[in-house]
Amino acid sequence: MKNNENKGQPEETGMIPFREVESKILTLRNVPVIADADVAALYGVETKRVNEAVRNNLNRFPADYMFELTKSELYVLRSKISSTKWICGRLL
Repeated sequence: MKNNENKGQPEETGMIPFREVESKILTLRNVPVIADADVAALYGVETKRVNEAVRNNLNRFPADYMFELTKSELYVLRSKISSTKWICGRLL
């Protein structure tokens, strides 16, 4: 196999494929969001590490970068997506 045959593959570039990121985007409050657990999965780290990074570097993120779901929003989201058991109410 030539060196450039796999060009653009995640293993070679270290980049996450757009399709993988795009599949994680939800729309809540008319805003595109990604759950903290999905961000963690994309980067291969624990969810708590993503939240720690944000908390420890607040000055590097816009004020509206993260918000918590209300109980009713979480209920609606869980009813729409059966795999949202992992969502603890935080979305990025």
